[in-house]
Amino acid sequence: MPAEWEPHRGTWLSWPHKEASWPGNFAPVPGIFAQIVRHLAPDEEVHINVAGPAMEADVRAGLRRRGVDTANVFFHHNPTNDAWCRDHGPIFLQRAVNGRREEAIVDWGYNAWGDKYPPYDLDDVVPERIAAEYGLPLFQPRIVMEGGSLDVNGRGTLLTTEACLLNPNRNPELSRARIERYLADYLGVRNILWLGDGIVGDDTDGHVDDLTRFVDPRTVVTVVEDDPSDPNYEPLKENLQRLRTMTDQDGDPLRVVTLPMPRPVVREGQRLPASYANFYIANRVVLLPAYDPERDAVAERTLQALFPDRRVVAIDCTDLVWGLGAFHCVTQQWPALSPAA
Repeated sequence: MPAEWEPHRGTWLSWPHKEASWPGNFAPVPGIFAQIVRHLAPDEEVHINVAGPAMEADVRAGLRRRGVDTANVFFHHNPTNDAWCRDHGPIFLQRAVNGRREEAIVDWGYNAWGDKYPPYDLDDVVPERIAAEYGLPLFQPRIVMEGGSLDVNGRGTLLTTEACLLNPNRNPELSRARIERYLADYLGVRNILWLGDGIVGDDTDGHVDDLTRFVDPRTVVTVVEDDPSDPNYEPLKENLQRLRTMTDQDGDPLRVVTLPMPRPVVREGQRLPASYANFYIANRVVLLPAYDPERDAVAERTLQALFPDRRVVAIDCTDLVWGLGAFHCVTQQWPALSPAA
């Protein structure tokens, strides 16, 4: 599995339509998706799953109304239950064969984070439909796994969390060792690093993309909470301590850079999983969820220093995160095929 910062052919999205995912405040969400498309489309393809021709026409019209050029936007009639493409979308693999690269798709089982939000039958078959459309080999491990629960450096190392992958609502019959075997066999990794718990409000049971992300083969950014009274303080402190003892696939220590957490984002009495770690790395931009102007600026400066060849674009996600996810949760990268080394 290539790293997210490697060149993309494009980005996959599943257009939002389930109003219940943003109860009482769905109206701003398509506009936020339009901003995603606006920033991505100049430098890579944008592939959007929609229910059918009527929805495609509606989304096209909405993008045009918002001034988005759709010349590099492609629609696919793949009905979905919800918009979280990171978790139900295709994970693309590559291998070198006779001086060129080939690609395939991994299609994990999907159960909406432990059967929390049925139905999810349409989401579960999205990778299969995309593989069929493009004639790509499809690998189906037959275990539950979500894209947001793992992060790779493209060199053989993978980050994940115990809170999510060892949760009995996913694969209760699998031990840690067997889960590691699946990850090694189906993603081509050989060094698996385990963090502990996730952040408050995360209904995915601790996805790593709200915690810690690779930004180059040896560097990770990880969120920390400075307020000892905040419930995120201790689990994020423990994750930071673990990272400082970890090494990459070659045995070299990780370089660990910290990101702040925004001040708590609360809606209708519910603490939301707002995190600066849920950024998305595209070809020319890094989309950073914004929540808190003062701390947004710190996160933006930190990421800009790590991605000097990309623009870090901060976009207000206080409405998007009411659905309990942000930019990384709604995107899935499609790596570009380059000549094999």
